[in-house]
Amino acid sequence: MHRRTFINAIGGSSAAALWPAGAFDPARAGRRQRVESGTQGQGPPSGRAPVTFAAVGLNHSHVYGQVETVLKHGGTLAAVYAKEPELVAAFTKRYPQAKIARSEQEILDDRTIQLVVSAAIPNERAPLGIRVMQAGKDYMADKPGVTTLAQLADIRRVQAQTTRIYSILYGGRLESPAVQRAVELVHGGAIGQVVHTMGTGPHKIGTNRPDWFWNKDQFGGVIGDLGTHQVDYFMALTRASRAEVVASQAGNLTHPDRPDFEDFGDAMLRSPSGSGYFRVDWFTPAGVPTFGDSRLTIMGTDGYIEVRPNVDLAGRPGGGHLFLVDQKETRYIDAKGTPLPYGPRLVDDIVNRTETAMTQAYCFLVAQLVLEAQAKATSPVLPK
Repeated sequence: MHRRTFINAIGGSSAAALWPAGAFDPARAGRRQRVESGTQGQGPPSGRAPVTFAAVGLNHSHVYGQVETVLKHGGTLAAVYAKEPELVAAFTKRYPQAKIARSEQEILDDRTIQLVVSAAIPNERAPLGIRVMQAGKDYMADKPGVTTLAQLADIRRVQAQTTRIYSILYGGRLESPAVQRAVELVHGGAIGQVVHTMGTGPHKIGTNRPDWFWNKDQFGGVIGDLGTHQVDYFMALTRASRAEVVASQAGNLTHPDRPDFEDFGDAMLRSPSGSGYFRVDWFTPAGVPTFGDSRLTIMGTDGYIEVRPNVDLAGRPGGGHLFLVDQKETRYIDAKGTPLPYGPRLVDDIVNRTETAMTQAYCFLVAQLVLEAQAKATSPVLPK
């Protein structure tokens, strides 16, 4: 089939169906087990609620996206707990069906709860996930799902002991139709073999940030936080089963009043199937009509793709923009309607004890590379 015919035909199809036999598939390494058991990864039947879940730790608004991810695919929100009464009040206003637990332990002891989602303060997410797994439940953490290599070692050990799911919601890809479509196109051969990826993840610093936001030990550093998306992009697009951090930088360039904060970071990555570079920062000006003008460029042997997931500055309205250039033409693709498979697959994994939303090996490998890039980062040159 001609490449152009092929690209036109795939539409919103799942990326998994496009992978060659035997290829490393971080999103669906467990697919064979499910297909053989007769399920096709479409999520639970309509009206069925196979997963009862709770939210513990509400310190970042990403928790609302986590909750919606499970609710949309048959989950039942049973309970919520957080130390901050004002956060619980806002949460239960939106989700009145959630019972307010008196303690975290009350949720851990509830045998009807199968999954816990959390957007707690970043350095508290891994210890919570360990307690959740030891209580016999699965866990979905907001990114970053771990802030130190020591935490990662503990998570790996407990996950292996308990065989529970420890999933990190790398939302830049898993919640982005444009990035999801880019992955599908790349895996379908639209631009040949991946040679290099380049990502930028700028972000507005905003106002009224909580105290933990300014503390590196709590938020994990600029690469440990914002860089999680970028490393996930690189690994998913290259389909690499191993990679290394070539070099990285991180530092505080313009916030002298916040000595424990980092506002800039970048890194170079290398794998057997491509190299990559990314930059993350907190310098997005107020004139940008969204939280950040993120960009992702994937260069291949037969073309390239540029993704503008959040905004096309002075161009088309909204987000979900993708530009594809190959040997014949340049195309614009409106990717807003691309299906997002992570939610239904995670629910299915919890029910069937498979790992089709994201393998544990992939989840932990991305986290490891992020933490290594943060740990080895040198100081960038200060602007004059």
